[in-house]
Amino acid sequence: MNTDVSRGGRAKRSPSLAAFLSFLWPGLGQWYAGRRRSALVFAVPVALAFVAIAAQASGGIPELALELFTPSFALTALILVALLGLWRLIAIVDAVGATGGRRAVRAPAVGALVVVLLGTTVAVHAVMGYYTWTFYQAGTDIFRGVPDPDGGVAAAPGTTAKPGPILVATPFATPATAKDRINVLLTGIDSGPSRSQKLNDTLIVVSIDPETNDVAMVSFPRDLSRLPLWDGRTYNGKINSLMTYAQSHRSEFPDGGLPTLMKELGFLLGVPIHYYAAIDLDGFVRMVELVGGVDVDNPKEIDDPGYGGWTKGHPIGFHLSAGKHHLDGEEALAYVRSRKGAGDNDFTRSRRQQQVLVALGRKLSDPTMLPKLPDLVRAAGDTIRTNFPPDRLHEMLDIGQGVGDDAIQRFVLGPPYATYPSPSNGTYELIPDLDRIAKLSIKLFGAESAYAR
Repeated sequence: MNTDVSRGGRAKRSPSLAAFLSFLWPGLGQWYAGRRRSALVFAVPVALAFVAIAAQASGGIPELALELFTPSFALTALILVALLGLWRLIAIVDAVGATGGRRAVRAPAVGALVVVLLGTTVAVHAVMGYYTWTFYQAGTDIFRGVPDPDGGVAAAPGTTAKPGPILVATPFATPATAKDRINVLLTGIDSGPSRSQKLNDTLIVVSIDPETNDVAMVSFPRDLSRLPLWDGRTYNGKINSLMTYAQSHRSEFPDGGLPTLMKELGFLLGVPIHYYAAIDLDGFVRMVELVGGVDVDNPKEIDDPGYGGWTKGHPIGFHLSAGKHHLDGEEALAYVRSRKGAGDNDFTRSRRQQQVLVALGRKLSDPTMLPKLPDLVRAAGDTIRTNFPPDRLHEMLDIGQGVGDDAIQRFVLGPPYATYPSPSNGTYELIPDLDRIAKLSIKLFGAESAYAR
């Protein structure tokens, strides 16, 4: 790569060095060759692109990753990656031509180096494009439904059931301004092959105040029944079946499955539910496995000899001592599903569900998860559905990272917010106590609560 001197005394530039410099940064090779204008033409667009990327990444890798879940942003980034790759290829070839012309490329050493540089550039941008495309596909799936012609019935045995249009819900209420409280339904869908319908195994409303960063989590036990509806009727089934029932009985519930459920939860809690995020329980296991498990502090011993939700050949039963534990995917699922052990019930389980969701959220925002990003993104695209606005995801990340676990207010609407009926008719169910729920609503939401009016 040394320069030598031509007959006229002018330094002869090395094509190999010029190519390598423009590989490092388009335009450097042209600058080395003495072509200042060409150097600026090649360098400035790349500099502008990097400034834009740096601005987007200023909040850190997790925030940039959330931005990439926005399909429009990911598609723009994908096009930018392709154009920058092409621009670098042109810059490398032009730098060789600027120093040695076509003859330089014919030299074995120069030709071999140029081929390596071009191949490396293509490979680097292909990897970047793959990552970006993965985000684009996942974002496209997460923020829209998947065709489900059976109207919410579980998939046939041997296939994987995915959330379908029963989970598509255009917000019927949205915060008036960016400073107003946001209420989101988090629901875990149990739609495995053994199920004849999709049941909401987890129902948690997360309420976030962007102004104060106050966060509250309110769990609705799945056995809540005899529910007073917003229009004066009563739904006598359990709340975990309302979504599927409403979807298949549109004459009674014209809003459809998920909008009906969101409207009912908002009616009971006294505030509108703006958005939802749903995850299939099989996908929950996969997400926990991908992050390497979650750490929990189990408040009391769990001894559930009848638990049989395992799929990896575990013996029947789930046992976990009180204290700190590291749980893999199936153990975490057992932790949030078990409810029939001594002293256990749907309320203790609901508290554990809140605990694991927070723990999983912490793991997902950990920068050490970066190498697993493509798999995590694909898993999210396969199993999560939401109508939350993508452009506010980074805001939620900021709030989540700034709120400690002990600062989150957590409630379960079991006793005293619900009571067991008498007589019970042999069915395990809970009847919501609207007076007590009203007091809780006013405590949490103040004048925003419908019960305060």
